[in-house]
Amino acid sequence: MKRDFNRRDFLQGLSAAALGLYLPQSRLLAATAAPTAPVAVAKCTTYGPDVMTTLATMFDQLGGLRKLVSGKTVAIKVNLTGSSTTRFNGISQGQTYWVHPEVVTATVHLLGKAGARRIRLLESPTSSMEHTLEAFISQAGWRISDLTSAASGVELENTNFAGASKKFTRLWVPGDGLVFKAYDMNRAYEDCDVFVSLAKLKEHSTTGMTGAMKNSFGITPTTIYGEHAGVDEPSKESGGGRAMLHIGDRQPSKTALSELSPNSPRDPGYRVPRVTVDLVAARPIHLSIIDGIETVAGGEGPWVKGIRSVRSGLLIAGTNCVTTDAVCTALMGFDPMAERGTAPFEKCDSTLKLAEQLGIGTRDLKRIEVLGLPIARGRVEFRKA
Repeated sequence: MKRDFNRRDFLQGLSAAALGLYLPQSRLLAATAAPTAPVAVAKCTTYGPDVMTTLATMFDQLGGLRKLVSGKTVAIKVNLTGSSTTRFNGISQGQTYWVHPEVVTATVHLLGKAGARRIRLLESPTSSMEHTLEAFISQAGWRISDLTSAASGVELENTNFAGASKKFTRLWVPGDGLVFKAYDMNRAYEDCDVFVSLAKLKEHSTTGMTGAMKNSFGITPTTIYGEHAGVDEPSKESGGGRAMLHIGDRQPSKTALSELSPNSPRDPGYRVPRVTVDLVAARPIHLSIIDGIETVAGGEGPWVKGIRSVRSGLLIAGTNCVTTDAVCTALMGFDPMAERGTAPFEKCDSTLKLAEQLGIGTRDLKRIEVLGLPIARGRVEFRKA
């Protein structure tokens, strides 16, 4: 697989910043000035027609979708973690720990209306034995026709597999990466003009919070990076959970690159944030959309003990994934400048800090313009909800 050395999507000096992660903070900040971009926040209390109108207003506040997507192929990574049959307290996945289908449908429609030529909905489910994404989400009660009729040129793909090309592509991390130099992916993540992260606003047991960046963790194919992935080559079936990326108990299939340092910490709180930032650097996010209308606190899914439902009634969107996640963190009642050991990063390194150090975006709220609803009026204390 040929390595792409084009660095126009990244700040000048990104590689130097990545190699300098262990420099004193003052020297690192001198080397890298993390960019900023506005974030739109809005109240939206129910899943229904208000989702479409609210998102349309938010996209207009951000400068409009047309100049971003007109005539282009748009890939959307949807946050569908865990099982398509497991519900929390009998409530649908979309009302708890998945992005809601109403938000997906509205996003697809607005992208199509803005002139997107091709729209691809992507996910790499960890719990599905199904080869198609359509079958996976149908088990959760989603209607495929709602998605495909929302705009022209809509496709769905389970990116655990190589797909029509029969061959995975290799996405290299600028600066040689924190855990891996490169990751092998379904070509849909490379063969797109615009990449959208469509995620859920919720806490996460390994990274503190789920937002646009953590959603990218799921672009890795389990057939290569799953606990049951093939040894010599990708498995023919979904490979289960991504334990190797969490605890480093094995290496990916030999068709992919091994990790940089097998002697690095095996702690998930060290590894998962770094893998996440690697992936965001290798596959930059152009538009982040976060569903916080109904969600969960205390963890990312029903397998986490002590999670509980939260009605935060929020939608968030931005063109920089770090600034968007920083605002999301603040809306959840946390400090995006928090260090490891402080909520919500009690057991993990901050993905926000790591991404900021790489020059992807700032987590400093003083440098982020919030459009629409101010953080103070939208904040929901997730630990008290």
